[in-house]
Amino acid sequence: MYSLYVDAMFNVSIRIVKIKEDAEDVVQDSFVDAFKNLESFKYESTFGSWLKRIVINKSINYLKVKRIPLVALEDQEYWIPETEELKPEQLDISKIKNAIQQLPNGYQTIINLYLIEGYDHKEIGDILEISVSTSKSQYHRAKKKLIQLIN
Repeated sequence: MYSLYVDAMFNVSIRIVKIKEDAEDVVQDSFVDAFKNLESFKYESTFGSWLKRIVINKSINYLKVKRIPLVALEDQEYWIPETEELKPEQLDISKIKNAIQQLPNGYQTIINLYLIEGYDHKEIGDILEISVSTSKSQYHRAKKKLIQLIN
């Protein structure tokens, strides 16, 4: 079971925590928790998606312990205008990956959860214990910064 899921779960965690050793620790802890709590697995989803949720939650909790802040839009005194859209010819995957790595950690977390992991803003808000509007504003800012970095 471990060998079947470990690589995928490591990829999920490394996108969030950014440090290889920390991601390895998070994945190990996630597997330990999953195996200790197998009785709580309700077969309402696949084991992989259940385990992925554990890994994401543990990764987010790791960031919270390190105090990687997310700032609410309501706390800002300025408004961010709409961003320009990227043309398809501008979409170079390696350039995008590099740009994501240059984003501040909070922005990377939102981009990873929303675009890569496919969570909606309500789910992100629940995971990060922030409001839906904060999730949306962080995503909006992260997207704007990402476009600037790509251009």
